[in-house]
Amino acid sequence: MSSTEEIIGRADLNDLEAILAITNHDVDAVVHQVKNNADAIFTWDYEKGARPALNKLYEKAKKSQWNGETDLDWSIEVDQEQVVVANSLANGGDGTGPLLDVTGTCFENWSEKEWIQLGIESQNWTLSQFMHGEQGALICTAKIVETVPWIDAKYYAATQVMDEARHVEVFAKYLDEKLSGHYPVNAHLRMLLDDIILDPRWDMTYLGMQIMVEGLALAAFGFMHQFTTEPLIKQLLRYVMSDEARHVAFGVLSLQEYYDELSAAEIRERQEFAFEAAVRMRDRFLQQEVWDRMGVPVKEALSLVSTTPEQMVFQSMLFSKIVPNCKKLGLLDAADGWLRTKFTELGVIGFEDWVDTGAEYDAFALSAEETGSATA
Repeated sequence: MSSTEEIIGRADLNDLEAILAITNHDVDAVVHQVKNNADAIFTWDYEKGARPALNKLYEKAKKSQWNGETDLDWSIEVDQEQVVVANSLANGGDGTGPLLDVTGTCFENWSEKEWIQLGIESQNWTLSQFMHGEQGALICTAKIVETVPWIDAKYYAATQVMDEARHVEVFAKYLDEKLSGHYPVNAHLRMLLDDIILDPRWDMTYLGMQIMVEGLALAAFGFMHQFTTEPLIKQLLRYVMSDEARHVAFGVLSLQEYYDELSAAEIRERQEFAFEAAVRMRDRFLQQEVWDRMGVPVKEALSLVSTTPEQMVFQSMLFSKIVPNCKKLGLLDAADGWLRTKFTELGVIGFEDWVDTGAEYDAFALSAEETGSATA
């Protein structure tokens, strides 16, 4: 049984100094290498449909492929300054500054220009991290094809590899052609991706990527889709979300069967991994790289911004898919409710009775009008 400090490297979940101490030291490197310790598994059982729920996902995935080059309207012009102002106005702001009192803080003398630049940097940072996360999903899903022992799961995972390649492609294209710069991968996100790839157990790849990373991404994409006024990124996110919902459902349906066979000690290992992943993903959304680039004291900025009601709601909403899916897998209440306690400490247990993605993925499917909207 591991302590919080042993799992995440600190005893206090909200220790900002410890969170900010985790940084990347090779931000200019083009290649990052991680050792893959897993065995590639062949199966000679080719019976298709032995797991009907996975087969249904596979059939749906084959019919749901879209082309990022032709199905999205890349002719739309994006003016980042106008987007920042329009988003602020559409979501209760005045388009020129913060919704909080900054008297006596490092923001006190900021002009409208600096607040708009902060919004631009936040756009660049957020889409960059989405892109890096999608490449993590691409690599992890390729690993699932190799390591999962069921043919139905290999079939579906192969379609997801194509999905993830498409997601990396469209986020990179949007960043390159519509925004004004990339950010390196956030240190907390990279640490989590490394941990997922390093673990040799195939189900840990599922748990880390399909349930945790993809679950959070689905919630984050939904939040941004609702928040943004920019039509191209709204369309792009809608298409990506239609895929992501299937991906998370794939994890739920696969692990539900497998976890029924695990011992209490093995389940506890999965609980601890889920908790660690949750903390790493929460920490990455502090956007410490943005504050550093804007030239303000990072700890002071975070201490102010992270306690606003808007930010607290956003931070908790990121877990609206993860918590019900963990409950569906039996991880919340196993081992005397250890993960329930940890999610309560994180302030996200209130999502436990929201619908799990295994039951809702059909709701995210693209309509016939959407699949032909950009090329009509």
